[in-house]
Amino acid sequence: MNRGRRNLKQAASEQDFTLEEWQSIVQVVSLRGSNQIEIMDAKGENSLALIPAKFRGSMWIRRGSFVGIDHRGKEKAQESGSKVTSIVCKVLFFEQIRLLQKSPEWPEIFRDAKPVPADESSQVPMAEQDGEIGSSDESDDGMPPLEANTNRLRPFGVQCDAETDSESDSDS
Repeated sequence: MNRGRRNLKQAASEQDFTLEEWQSIVQVVSLRGSNQIEIMDAKGENSLALIPAKFRGSMWIRRGSFVGIDHRGKEKAQESGSKVTSIVCKVLFFEQIRLLQKSPEWPEIFRDAKPVPADESSQVPMAEQDGEIGSSDESDDGMPPLEANTNRLRPFGVQCDAETDSESDSDS
């Protein structure tokens, strides 16, 4: 492991995180691709932030997670017409978020938001999330149930076409 990645992992494992005057805590609203994320700040305003290259291969950012951003050039970027107004400087993990929620630095708008835990016990199997009747305990292959993909929104109006397929098969 090279020195940069080792330092990044060590910085991520630190429990305490202090905000500088040009940094703030924001929540990830959506992933835009091309290393850009849509964020919501403490005022409730949405904007775009850039994920630096040092986070790309080693850390994942999910919708609903919290990050620390550097917004020193926000006004300058808005004046020039750029949509990207800030840069992610810290990815906050579950333990760091729990400690920050108790501090006065935590934004009031995020007081009720629950941090997204990184452990496997927090992920809900798809059968339970979708509300399907079939139980996941009856699997005969011994594999655990599939986990829900929390990065994708569920499409509205998706219906099962099983009845139309069976009718067309019986007509043939």
